[in-house]
Amino acid sequence: MLLIAGVLIVLATIYLLIRQYENRMVLFCAAVAMFLLAGNPMGVFKSFTDAIRENTQIIEPIIAVMGFSWVMKITECDKHLILLLAKSLRRPGPFLIPGATLVTLAVNTSITSAAGCSAAVGAILIPLLMAKGVHPAMAGAAVFAGTFSAMLNPGFAQVVVIADVAKTTPIAVIRNHTAVVIICGVIGALVLGGLAFCWKEYKGYTSKGAITDDVETFHVNLVKAAVPVLPLALLLLGNTGVVPAFKQLGISHAMIIGVFVAFLVTWKNPGALCKAFWDGAGYAFSASIGIIICALCFVGGMNAIGLIKTMMDAMISNPQVAKFSSAFGPFFIAVVSGSGETAGITFNRAVTAHAAQFGLLPMSMGSVASISGGLGRAMSPVAAGTIICAAYAGVNPMEIAKRNAPGMIVAVIVLMIYMFYL
Repeated sequence: MLLIAGVLIVLATIYLLIRQYENRMVLFCAAVAMFLLAGNPMGVFKSFTDAIRENTQIIEPIIAVMGFSWVMKITECDKHLILLLAKSLRRPGPFLIPGATLVTLAVNTSITSAAGCSAAVGAILIPLLMAKGVHPAMAGAAVFAGTFSAMLNPGFAQVVVIADVAKTTPIAVIRNHTAVVIICGVIGALVLGGLAFCWKEYKGYTSKGAITDDVETFHVNLVKAAVPVLPLALLLLGNTGVVPAFKQLGISHAMIIGVFVAFLVTWKNPGALCKAFWDGAGYAFSASIGIIICALCFVGGMNAIGLIKTMMDAMISNPQVAKFSSAFGPFFIAVVSGSGETAGITFNRAVTAHAAQFGLLPMSMGSVASISGGLGRAMSPVAAGTIICAAYAGVNPMEIAKRNAPGMIVAVIVLMIYMFYL
């Protein structure tokens, strides 16, 4: 009876997430309900405390990455990078749309928020694509289809959580899934480009002229354009042994170096840069870390009523169920809720921690769950990024979602095959 009640609470949680209720509130309240059912009303408070105390090591890289991202915005270094990449899309043609998706993939490695990346890239690329004759909905889809490559940033919340669960480093996690993230990105770009070609949406649209772009006139400063990718370069140079001195750099250290370089390159008010960094850090705690804490409370509630053990027993007896659920569970939740982060983090904390029991590597299972959540969000009509891109394009968000759906579905199938069967 307790398990049935727990399943109903989980289903209600998914329903409320679909209805766009505040995800942290929904997860925490569901945790309270499950602990009450288990006869342990104080358990949720212990889970809350433990979630903060036992995860202090993941807070540092997450807040540093988001702080750096906000500094890139205030210095406009991100704009120089986007416009540098956008200049390759000046000529109209069938490869314009896949090119726009790949540009977004490149930028999303530095601007890790899907909504933030959509806003930054979409403001430039969507008007540009429309001016080149691309259908507005296809222009919006081309940008939002590339918003899952934050999985290549070692300070991204999902990567940090996988590393913590798998007892490894964020760089090791990235090495493990870099190839498949790129493959999924190329699949999404090419399928979308194929649809645009078949539907004749890659040319012929006449822009109303209400929005113009400055790709042609904006002078790109190559030094400023390099700053957003500098921390990633430092970490890769150190961890690959190319520059042994950089091996001592932590993720947060590389981001702070990036902030100082941004100051030297732009000479922006240092007080404004400091404020931007800590505003970004605060946002990271509110959004990403807040979700992690509430997700851990939710997992604690499922443990309290025995739901996790039941799930584990089912997966141990049939490992194929575990493979399928890690790929399509977070994918489905992200599609209907619009939050890839909530789907991936909750699954990884609840299930991936036990991956070894059903014959899977925690690192691979964690990557599949997180990447599939990002792919699902990229075809969600209710995701914040979809709504932002739709607003730039002047279309219904559903028009963007249905164009991205075929490519994301193919990509998640390839993801599962690549990570579990090859």
